[in-house]
Amino acid sequence: MSTDTEKITINMSVVDLGKVDLLVEEGFYTNRTDFIRTAIRQQLAQQDEPLKQSVTRRAMVLGVLGYGRDELERIRAKGEKRNVRVVGMFVIGEEVEPELALAVIESVKVYGVFKANKAVREALGERIQ
Repeated sequence: MSTDTEKITINMSVVDLGKVDLLVEEGFYTNRTDFIRTAIRQQLAQQDEPLKQSVTRRAMVLGVLGYGRDELERIRAKGEKRNVRVVGMFVIGEEVEPELALAVIESVKVYGVFKANKAVREALGERIQ
């Protein structure tokens, strides 16, 4: 399972954008994207401890969590249910049928990216927070 990147769009003042462009031209960064990624990583690093505490307090997975049909079948066979909480990416395999997902997954909360086929997303609709 790969950890894909996601495209985001931000609005900046023209002065801030000009400053970024000047830093790029001066060779501090290779391009605007490099500057923005670096700035975001620095801010996340500064908030690392509060983030870890929040993830722990909320019993969340940090990173990538994926369920395929086999894993969901094992969970269902045990009579268990899942309340999924992820910071990062949650992936439900393309082969998973909506009925199986509904039988096992009680709720989904993802801070980041949630990937599943359209039928599964629709079936879980009200369970996705």
